[in-house]
Amino acid sequence: MKYLAIIFDLFGTLVDSYSVQGYNRLLADMASALELPTEDFSRLWRDTTYERGIGIFKTTEESIRYICNKLKISVSDDNIRKCEQIRLETTRKALTPKNGAVDILKKLRGLEYKIGLITNCSAEVPLMWKNTELSHFFDVTIFSASVGLKKPDSQIYNLACEQLEVEPNECLYFGDGDSDELSGASQLGMDAVMIRDPNETDPYRLVEVNWDGRKIEIFIEILDLL
Repeated sequence: MKYLAIIFDLFGTLVDSYSVQGYNRLLADMASALELPTEDFSRLWRDTTYERGIGIFKTTEESIRYICNKLKISVSDDNIRKCEQIRLETTRKALTPKNGAVDILKKLRGLEYKIGLITNCSAEVPLMWKNTELSHFFDVTIFSASVGLKKPDSQIYNLACEQLEVEPNECLYFGDGDSDELSGASQLGMDAVMIRDPNETDPYRLVEVNWDGRKIEIFIEILDLL
């Protein structure tokens, strides 16, 4: 086999990205639960994206309390719990597989490829991962918040390779391109492919990517690249 391992991104790849509208609504709902001004809460939540992504905030509650402290506003424990539950429930729903995701993972399993996941995420995702429809397909899962590294840092790709017991040039990486993940994978020696639904609308991405490498639109096309 040309490749020994297939590595996937999560958001925007195997599950939908948040929409801009949906993400704004989430922050508004969280602010409302805390009885805080939406604009102030949203600004600080976005400003602490990096800290959540590398696990500086170990829980959703820590992140919420940090923002309340920064705003110098006292918030009840009940309201913090309400806010936390809104975030957790939204994350749970967000981890629903895209159409075709489960089928392609089954096919890759049947072909005896090692399967890995590398995702930039906050603490909620690893907390809920085992209860998702996707979790049992993966040999290795690398959550940025758990390992203290984010894509496109080469160390996070190397960590996946070490745990999969493969070399980077034995890996095929698929992602929607957020966070410069494709360039990061490619620079390490992986073959990187953008997978992006042309019908996707209003995706919330931290970085918009101009990718000149290979691109596909549907999961079944993965089989043509093996």
